Amino acid sequence: MMSLLGQGVLTVVGNPGILLAMFVGVFIGIIFGALPGLTTVACLSMFLPVTYVMSQEMGLSMLTAIYIGGMSGGLVSAILLNIPGTPSSIATCFDGTPMAKKGLAGKALGTGVFASIVGNFIGVLAMIFISPPLAAATLQFGPWENFGVTLFALTLIASLCGKNIYTGLLSAVFGMMFSTIGLDKIDSSQRFTFGFNSLTTGFGLLTVLVGMYAVSEVLKTASSDQQEGKVNEDFHMHGLGLTGTEIKSQSWNLLRSSLIGLAIGILPGIGGSTANIIAYSVAKSSSKYPEKFGTGIIDGICASESANNASVGGAMIPLLTLGIPGDGSTALLLGGFMLHGLQPGPLLFQNNGSIVYSIFASMLISTVMMGVIMYLCMRAFVKILKVPSFILIPCIIVLCSIGAYTLNYRTFDIWALLFFGIIGLGMATAKVPLPPFILGFILGSDFEVNLRTGLQYAASDHLMLLHRPIALTFVVLAVVFLVISIMKLRAQNKRELAMQKEGGGAV
Repeated sequence: MMSLLGQGVLTVVGNPGILLAMFVGVFIGIIFGALPGLTTVACLSMFLPVTYVMSQEMGLSMLTAIYIGGMSGGLVSAILLNIPGTPSSIATCFDGTPMAKKGLAGKALGTGVFASIVGNFIGVLAMIFISPPLAAATLQFGPWENFGVTLFALTLIASLCGKNIYTGLLSAVFGMMFSTIGLDKIDSSQRFTFGFNSLTTGFGLLTVLVGMYAVSEVLKTASSDQQEGKVNEDFHMHGLGLTGTEIKSQSWNLLRSSLIGLAIGILPGIGGSTANIIAYSVAKSSSKYPEKFGTGIIDGICASESANNASVGGAMIPLLTLGIPGDGSTALLLGGFMLHGLQPGPLLFQNNGSIVYSIFASMLISTVMMGVIMYLCMRAFVKILKVPSFILIPCIIVLCSIGAYTLNYRTFDIWALLFFGIIGLGMATAKVPLPPFILGFILGSDFEVNLRTGLQYAASDHLMLLHRPIALTFVVLAVVFLVISIMKLRAQNKRELAMQKEGGGAV
């Protein structure tokens, strides 16, 4: 294995053409990831035809470089504009933007890039060394196991609810309700379309995400004083953005979050958009100071960015060893493999081992390139904050509209952007948290489909879940985590109430 990896590194490093293709791929991926409304999927779909004339190693190296760059680029707009550039950078907004508003935009960006590098390396190394056994383990996952994982992920909503768990749960249920609109994924019957044909496909994640974060942020800025809530433009960053002491203190958080992202990336259909929120939730619930999350601390950025980047390596494992794409990006990568005459599956390593390991090497080198490009361009990124609002707002709206339109090439999705922007603004005004809504929307469909499919398999066996140890373990963990989260929230609210009473008595 190590000899093949060494040969792969030599193949990549010894070919200037491959290095140039990778550099261009990483750079373009970062740009697409950073621009609100544009996605890694759109970038891959645009550049897939470009690889037609390239060799196998060069073409696939460029595509995987775009994948890595796009996943990392989302942190830029998430931190600087409070707009997640990709669905995988939602949780980066929670602490990234508050840090930028404190004048720590450079530190926040540096922390995000460092966490991205760590997550990528852990994900890619895991992909190299443990692909076969991990891929084999996922074959044990049926509908009940996926239901258990989804249920456990939904219980993490409790840690995203803030001080009022009821408004958070209401937000999550609201999100799950919107996920049911469109054609039923099991029997294809129309649900909640009210006679509108445009609703038969439901709402895309990009439309919901960009609408509730980007458009609502634009509406909020446009309706308020231009100076109110303006991000501090000062740029201060030393070294990598984190001190040695901070890196040491975040080492367990980085490792744990990366492993969470890796595990979730392996499961088809979930991906980085869920991994970053789950990792953030786990980091917050296990922290000694959960009340500081959301105020601008590096813990949240480290958790989110390391998880979503580690999910890249995780998503590649079932793609390479089983030929199963986990999301839109890996589906396009599957097309890229087949385009270049490679058939992902159990025989890929046996028949095309040298090419596969050259791709592994290119992903490791692309991670280094991503870090170098991001750190060198950091001051340019921060200058985005100096763009006047009357120029920046129309540009954001145009980019968001283009991104929404290219989903299905219909104007309905542009109107849906405005619709969810108004909903997001209303929820923010009513102090109803947005993250539970997003998590509910992402997982609602998987929760329903896996539960109904499991019940169909069970037929008259109402206790089938008890005979599925993996699924039962996740269900038990979900119940335990929910109970612990509720107890923690109640205890925290009681402490704050007691402190308020003591303060009132002192006055």
